[in-house]
Amino acid sequence: MKDLTLEARYNGALTLDQFVAQAAANHELWATFAKRAAPDADLVARVNRLSARRHLLVLLEDWCGDAVNTIPALAALAGASATLDLRILTRDENPDLMDAHLTGGTRSIPIVMVLDEAYHEVGWWGPRPAPLKSWVRSEGHALDKTARYREVRRWYARDRAQTTLTEILALLEARRCRPGRLAPASPASSV
Repeated sequence: MKDLTLEARYNGALTLDQFVAQAAANHELWATFAKRAAPDADLVARVNRLSARRHLLVLLEDWCGDAVNTIPALAALAGASATLDLRILTRDENPDLMDAHLTGGTRSIPIVMVLDEAYHEVGWWGPRPAPLKSWVRSEGHALDKTARYREVRRWYARDRAQTTLTEILALLEARRCRPGRLAPASPASSV
């Protein structure tokens, strides 16, 4: 029988480099974003001041534009820190984890689960930075899909994942989620 604990899943999950190597839908895009990702020194310093080690377990798929714009930067931050590490699982191969982290009833990705040293979930973030999520729900909702995605890509290009990193770092620093809880009711309660 397959071990489905978060620790076993984490230890069996892919690193970003492994994920990029097998990415089929957008291999070149993932490789480019991974190569360009460089964490801000101030954010690395903040992460290194965390009092305990944390593991980031990410649910995504290689076709996801939100994931390609955020996760390489998050992996670079984890790689530059002494207190974080990151692994990736695919959403479609882990429906139970995905269903425990729905956003508005949908399987939106990426989802970043924050695990403590004992691999208990203490919070989660996703699928988009709050300002972009708000824009998509309001002004962006009025646009057709092509125009909306063009604006989303522009937003990400200007932001360079800084809002995502800042939101996840705030979650890491807050320590307000109860250890052992599978998932808060919504990502808003985590960030």
